Amino acid sequence: MIRALIFDFDGLILDTESPVFRSWQEFYEAYGGRLDFTQWAQVVGTVSTEADHFARLEAQIGTALDRQTLGPQRRQRESELIRNQPILPGVQAYLVEARQLGLKIGMASSSPCQWVTGHLQRLDLLKYFDSIRARDDVERVKPDPELFLAVLADLGAEPQEAVAFEDSPYGVQAAKAAGLLCVAVPNPITQQYSLAQADLRLESLAELSLQSLIEKVEGLEPG
Repeated sequence: MIRALIFDFDGLILDTESPVFRSWQEFYEAYGGRLDFTQWAQVVGTVSTEADHFARLEAQIGTALDRQTLGPQRRQRESELIRNQPILPGVQAYLVEARQLGLKIGMASSSPCQWVTGHLQRLDLLKYFDSIRARDDVERVKPDPELFLAVLADLGAEPQEAVAFEDSPYGVQAAKAAGLLCVAVPNPITQQYSLAQADLRLESLAELSLQSLIEKVEGLEPG
């Protein structure tokens, strides 16, 4: 019996991944570099720092950049793009229905806690979550299962009692390693990946009501 839902944030609740990629792609091109999707795909769903991206661009163009000046400019562009993004289809309806059904709701994100909670508060979604675990809370982020295990402990749920919602291969891998049923909901960036390890794939959460989804997954065995 499903008692809990665990959501990813980036790319699942809000499509932050497309704006982040676009802002870095624009930045690379402005300084004579090139950032293609294949390069970007290596970091989606796990940890990659601003310093890493600067280093890759500097290696391409063969010169050092003024990171102190250019970093805030690039981040401002990213923020502008993200703020124009709506909550992804079906997400709010799932959160409302989960509350009506008496389910526990958690979040497991490889992003920093301040990033996640800040956006959730801005979108008026923070109130729905009983547990939020992020990069600051664990030693190892996805694809390691530690984030999911921490949320399960907070919610007092066993792996077989929870469903994870993920958009990336690393996220799906982490959820499965934690013993969870996993629903993959790709975004414009991650729809190009194989998410075959997931138990179910939806193109958006608007595709099925939460009650219908629960009925579908309760007939599945994790793995």
